[in-house]
Amino acid sequence: MAVFKSLKTVVLALPCAGTSTMFGILDVMGSVGRDWEMLHGLAPRSPLFDVSLLSPDGRAYSDVNGRAVVPEGRLSDASANQPPPDLVIIPDLHIDVHAPFPTDLEPVAEWLRNVAAQGALITSVCSGAWLLAHAGLLDGLDATTHWAYADKIARLHPEVRMRRERILVPAGEGHRIVTAGGASAWGDLMLYLIARFGGQEEARRISKIYLLQPHTDSQLCYASLLAGRQHEDAIVAEAQVWAAGNYADPAPVAAMAKVAGLSERSLLRRFRRATGQTPVEYIQTLRVEEAKQMLETTDMSIEDIAEEVGYTETSSFRSAFRRNVGISASVYRRKHATVAPLTDTKGIA
Repeated sequence: MAVFKSLKTVVLALPCAGTSTMFGILDVMGSVGRDWEMLHGLAPRSPLFDVSLLSPDGRAYSDVNGRAVVPEGRLSDASANQPPPDLVIIPDLHIDVHAPFPTDLEPVAEWLRNVAAQGALITSVCSGAWLLAHAGLLDGLDATTHWAYADKIARLHPEVRMRRERILVPAGEGHRIVTAGGASAWGDLMLYLIARFGGQEEARRISKIYLLQPHTDSQLCYASLLAGRQHEDAIVAEAQVWAAGNYADPAPVAAMAKVAGLSERSLLRRFRRATGQTPVEYIQTLRVEEAKQMLETTDMSIEDIAEEVGYTETSSFRSAFRRNVGISASVYRRKHATVAPLTDTKGIA
């Protein structure tokens, strides 16, 4: 029977943090070496993770849904006059993607820099990567985050190699930084950490207990391709408004340039500076986003959808869809088809 080396672990508790993610992580980490053994009549083993839920001040707070959360102590308790944590986990953060980084998180960013310098493994879930990026811990590294925050982080921190399609990204020397994608990717992070420090068999046991299964698809198949792309260029914005209603036009870029009162070359430069995309790429994004909605909500053939959103060749549509979404249009339809209503409602009030 394997004997674990218990890892001193801190899960960040913050008023903006996702409470379900925090407590899901605490539940799974606490079960390693205990629950499989209980279910099979075996003696429990020493815990793999010695976990504390800590906040900057240690005081109880209300989360974004008004639920009371009581941390076990302060962040400073984890590093004052004792060894620093081995592992830190930042949950998803409910912060406005269109606003500046919250100033009240500056002390947390400083604490993260300090414990990282002392050798802690730092991990994040979902939008928690923004805190890591702000702390400078993602500089020069690959990273992932929730698809809606990827462009914001990339703009603010161009030294970060944002991999918006990835579910999990271990990075840096010794993989001391690990970022996970959307909020449900906390399960992928848990299985990774359990396998890394407790072995593959332990990860398989936890996967079976909690019915956790690593995501096998790219995040792109969940993403809204237009989210988070804000800018202040009024002329480009006017061209975007036109494009939103006319993306199926056979010559949309020329028409956008006319609306903007610019040459196509000038529009290209200005559009790319404002949005990070060329006009052609933006039109393609609009077409694919509309096609996604049609695949989810209609039974139109893929050929008809391709024509409806402006493609004269279905093969060109299929290629553009896979490039932007990460999976084929037919696979996307099966994955995201509207759930059929129950037909047998007997006994349902």
